[in-house]
Amino acid sequence: MELILENIAKHVSLTPEEQAHFLSKLETKTYKAKTILLNAGEVCKHSYFVNSGILRSFNINDNIVEHVLSFACAGWWMSDMYSFFSQKPGQLFIEVLEDAEVVSLSKENQEQLYLEIPKLERFFRILIENSLVANQQRLMDNLSLPAEERFEKFCNKYGTLVYKVPQKQIASFIGVTPEFFSKMKARLLKK
Repeated sequence: MELILENIAKHVSLTPEEQAHFLSKLETKTYKAKTILLNAGEVCKHSYFVNSGILRSFNINDNIVEHVLSFACAGWWMSDMYSFFSQKPGQLFIEVLEDAEVVSLSKENQEQLYLEIPKLERFFRILIENSLVANQQRLMDNLSLPAEERFEKFCNKYGTLVYKVPQKQIASFIGVTPEFFSKMKARLLKK
């Protein structure tokens, strides 16, 4: 549980008692690769913190094409934010890509923690603000940058995932077809 406490300490300071109370509201589980934590159409009742492994969120359009929205590796949070906050059915799947240890925090417990430890409301607000900024930047990048630059930004943000995640998922994340991605990557390697 050290990793999650370090994650919180980047933004707010909790007393040892507050830390213990926060940890009491969490559930830690290990999952095998390809486990689905959330299906599209379900209400997202948890936010997930990755202790180890990799998660991805994605949706599948009417043509059965996957669109990867995000990845989360150790030290990152993931949720279907629309569904989690509205408590309405979402459009995202959350899948374990690599065997993972995941900490889950229920919506109910998170709301309770806001009342009991107000600093945590600030912590989660900062996470949400950072996520909003990152998603807006990614949208702007997808609208204005060439694929090579989007891939470069992916490599800078996700570093080691380039070697751990299937190329077709990276292609989906940066908004190109797997075929285009393969040709682009070959071109980049020749430089």
